[in-house]
Amino acid sequence: MGSGKRSLQLRSLFSSRSYERVVHDREGLQSALDQIVERHRFDVIQVEASFMAHYTFPGETVVVLDEHNVEYEIQRRTAAVARGLPRKLHNYVDYLKLKREEEGVWRKVDACAVTSERDEMTVRRAYPLARTAVVPNAVDTEFFSPGTREAERSTIVFFGTISYYPNTDALQYFMRDIYPTLKRSHPSVRLLIVGQSPPPSIQSLAGPDVLVTGGVEDIRPYIERARVVIAPLRIGGGTRLKILEAMGMGKPVVSTTLGAEGLAVSHERDILIADRAQDYAAQVARVLDDDDLAASLGSAARSLVETRYDWKHSAQKLEALYRSALLARHSLPASADNAFPSSAA
Repeated sequence: MGSGKRSLQLRSLFSSRSYERVVHDREGLQSALDQIVERHRFDVIQVEASFMAHYTFPGETVVVLDEHNVEYEIQRRTAAVARGLPRKLHNYVDYLKLKREEEGVWRKVDACAVTSERDEMTVRRAYPLARTAVVPNAVDTEFFSPGTREAERSTIVFFGTISYYPNTDALQYFMRDIYPTLKRSHPSVRLLIVGQSPPPSIQSLAGPDVLVTGGVEDIRPYIERARVVIAPLRIGGGTRLKILEAMGMGKPVVSTTLGAEGLAVSHERDILIADRAQDYAAQVARVLDDDDLAASLGSAARSLVETRYDWKHSAQKLEALYRSALLARHSLPASADNAFPSSAA
């Protein structure tokens, strides 16, 4: 861990603010926002993630929060699997702070877009009056489409931003608890780890049968090589784009329950799901061994993405949320719940 990150963690530990809030608090950004809104009038400002919503926005402008995840759930889940008491305590304290901040933001924005019905229920439990819409993560189904290259029979692929801790943890869990079992039954199996910024703990996994590529210009050729794409996630929130992108390319996916959380998938129909390490290895082995299973899972996955997870559908739902929030703002008087705090708060 870099000294800068450690310093920020210590600073947040002795602050009432979460680590995420401390990291994303920049005076220069507030100044830039102020200059932009002085020159231009906006009907809607969309804020990406709750920890960016502490900045000051024009009172007459509708503010829509795009919740990629319920952020505090990631910290709670990280604390649950963290090794070592200091890390566990830090993540749990940060979870409590972030939960307070995030629930406060839900009360202040005009509307909130979430990626799943589960996340929508979480927002509504905290603030029943919240204006929400489920705007699923999705894929460009023309870009992520089945290729012509035949999959490599013994190749497993994991892809994403590898430095993102839930991905790092998933790979460490897979290599420690799952891969050895799989390797015993399938000695020729090969793992491709594809994505930017792999930390040293992941780079050290590289070997004859484990390729760590780092960042690549185009992920599709690597997905195309996969007999099966894995998502052994134990930490996360929202929904996983990696699963949707793999499904868009007609690939069988083996995931944990948490990895597939929020997606309208069904075990044995368009995905395989397992949580215990031994069960996970067995599900991956099934796909490696069974051509018909691999083909049927991939076909059903592609069909699901086409019908439910194309960006065109999600864009329409987001536009509808904009219209709803604009109509409500014009027809209702301003209230305290619509006021945004100063960035110094």
